Amino acid sequence: MSILSNFSLFVALSLLLSILLAVIVITPWLRRRNSVEIDNQLLDINVDVYQARIRELNADKAAATISDSYYQAQKTELERQLLAAKQVTTAMQPPSLVSRLMLMLWIPVLAGSAYMIISDRSNVFTLWQEQQIVGQVADDLLTGKIDEPPEWAMKEGLALFSAMQTNVHHNAHDPQRWLKLAEMFLSFGATESGLEALSRAYRLSPDDEDIAMMYAQTSFFALGGSLDDNIRRTLQGVLDSSPNKEEAQMMMAMGEARAGNYEQAQAWIGKMRRSFEQRAGDYSHEISGLDSLATDIANQQAQADDSVDVTVTITPSLLPLIVAEDVLFVAIRAATGGAPYAAKRVPISDLEQDRITVSLSNADMMMPDRTLQSAQALGEQLVVTARISRSGSANTQSGDLTTNPIVLETEQHSIRMQINQQVP
Repeated sequence: MSILSNFSLFVALSLLLSILLAVIVITPWLRRRNSVEIDNQLLDINVDVYQARIRELNADKAAATISDSYYQAQKTELERQLLAAKQVTTAMQPPSLVSRLMLMLWIPVLAGSAYMIISDRSNVFTLWQEQQIVGQVADDLLTGKIDEPPEWAMKEGLALFSAMQTNVHHNAHDPQRWLKLAEMFLSFGATESGLEALSRAYRLSPDDEDIAMMYAQTSFFALGGSLDDNIRRTLQGVLDSSPNKEEAQMMMAMGEARAGNYEQAQAWIGKMRRSFEQRAGDYSHEISGLDSLATDIANQQAQADDSVDVTVTITPSLLPLIVAEDVLFVAIRAATGGAPYAAKRVPISDLEQDRITVSLSNADMMMPDRTLQSAQALGEQLVVTARISRSGSANTQSGDLTTNPIVLETEQHSIRMQINQQVP
């Protein structure tokens, strides 16, 4: 039977089923109610009320509290009310012929519309085809049976990629599959997706040191060599089980130095140095590298000790003009103008309670030979400026929020300033 005949048969059966359902729905409307149903429940209640009221009237008449004429009038009125008391339920008014035809028409129309909306399953069919072609190759890659796909599978790159993702989600309890998927993402430069896959692998197997280290290293370099709470927690877990894990110790040292915790960074370097010294063999190259790193960190600390902490506040009347995407520029420059000696760009989202503190040092200098100390030694007057830019440009533009320059005195390491005006 051809595809066209199969489709025609399907459409015919669908229409027949829709019409049958329409008839079933409106069948109660087609029934004619020839009899009148009487509900005697209300009548029984009225009889009980009538009898109770008659007993009250008889008691009042026997006690001579009412006259004979009043008794007779009340009794006659109760009898009249009882005779009139009956409840009749009328049959439901059947809808018009037009209403019936509209309902019979709309049910197939709505059913057909729903089918047309959800009938496109081309993506599903494509996925099934990909699974049939490269599904086994994807499984072999994810389970480590092969290290790289065969040449013919490489030509089906997108299909293989899709099959691997589907395979991992079908085996979501397997951390090794998530690890392999992360490696594939990272090899294509998809760092965010790779981190997500690594985090799943780490949650499934937190005691696997290899997974933990790969997760920590990828997160560490994705953050530009910074440590966040998650990375610290992961590295600490590795060091708890392997106290002399050099890769974890090095990341802790570099991260602490970047965060300005120089003493902790030097402590990690000292621990690694002692570990190498206690080992048998020649580790002079490694020890020399650690000494060089310790010197660099000491220089960073010396520069930080000469830093200037600038606390910037914003006048309340300008707060409504600030949006989350704005950028704060803080700079130290010569009072006569020119390029700044040191500058820092920070997101305005770091603002807390209408204030933010920015530390400027020689580490933030624009040119190596123009340090803050050299400028002050030459007697040059330095000023501190702060500006909020919506465009993110380093050059002042109309609409920016700024403050008046404040003179930085020699040996002054902290300064407070307020942004209180808008550039016209």
